[in-house]
Amino acid sequence: MTTPVPLRGFDRAPAAVLVVSPSEPVRVALARMLAHERSEILSAGTAAQALALGGIHRIACAVLDGTLPDLAPAGLAARMGELEPGACVLLLTGDGTAGAGDGRVVRLEKPVDPIALCAAVDSALRRSDAIRESHQINAWLAEEVTSRTDELHRERENLKQLSIATLEALVNALEAKDPHLRGHSARVADLAGAIAEAMGLPADICGAVRTAGRLHDIGKIGIPEGVLAQAGPLSEEDFAQIKRHPIVGEQILAPLTHLGAVLGFVRHHHERWDGAGYPDGLQGEAIPIGARIIGAVETYDALTTSRPYQRTLEPAQAVIRVRQLFGSVIDPTIGEALTRCVGGAGAAG
Repeated sequence: MTTPVPLRGFDRAPAAVLVVSPSEPVRVALARMLAHERSEILSAGTAAQALALGGIHRIACAVLDGTLPDLAPAGLAARMGELEPGACVLLLTGDGTAGAGDGRVVRLEKPVDPIALCAAVDSALRRSDAIRESHQINAWLAEEVTSRTDELHRERENLKQLSIATLEALVNALEAKDPHLRGHSARVADLAGAIAEAMGLPADICGAVRTAGRLHDIGKIGIPEGVLAQAGPLSEEDFAQIKRHPIVGEQILAPLTHLGAVLGFVRHHHERWDGAGYPDGLQGEAIPIGARIIGAVETYDALTTSRPYQRTLEPAQAVIRVRQLFGSVIDPTIGEALTRCVGGAGAAG
């Protein structure tokens, strides 16, 4: 038969047997009966002494003779069980209740037969070893499950970050083709994230806003370059293609289910507070808050960066223009947070 390999970290230290009695001669006699046991034999005259020894030694079985002044047998067994899983008390009794017990307290008739006593002690030790091993196996399994769960969580997080980084690279490549848009998504992500934090939104929403800010224009990959690069006014047909990019962006991101709220923020970042936006014509608070933030930041970024169809405004001038859009294009609450974040709270007027 193959010898089982001990589990990592399993403690196989031998258990001790404790003889407990107020009478020293009884303790000596019982210790002699158990002298051939391979376990260490300890002795105590009170429950307090027994429990003190239990704090130092691994005691799996206590042989108790007589009534202790400080603790009943069941109480002693319970306290010992807290120190050592499966510990029990073998109670030597002359009241005719031998054989009765609840597992923690086992009664043996007096005068006790040395062979029966040793057999009971051996059984108690084996039971304690089995319970202790079960506890340690459970603890080891729990540790392994926790470790593996943490490892899988780290792997998932790494994959999430890798997928987002790959998508960001696509957005950067798209923006690199147009000097007027270069760095746009990074600026939107930074300012949108700052606004979300300034508004006291939960950390997961702030993170989703930043991610959506970086990825909100990824749907433009599906728009012909000639349409994107057009400097003059767009035809109705071309503008219809532009208006599809939030939907295309959501479709590109949809397989990445871990993005959660990011998908809605991307789809709806061109909705307007008054309901005149696209693609779904959502109005007011029906628009996801992350989309409202990104939409407001996009407006501000368009006003403060070089565009072929309009002059670039200084931040203070842009704030004035943004305020004019409160209640129509922009959620006024988010607009106020935006102006505070860009240092333009007092620029109106």
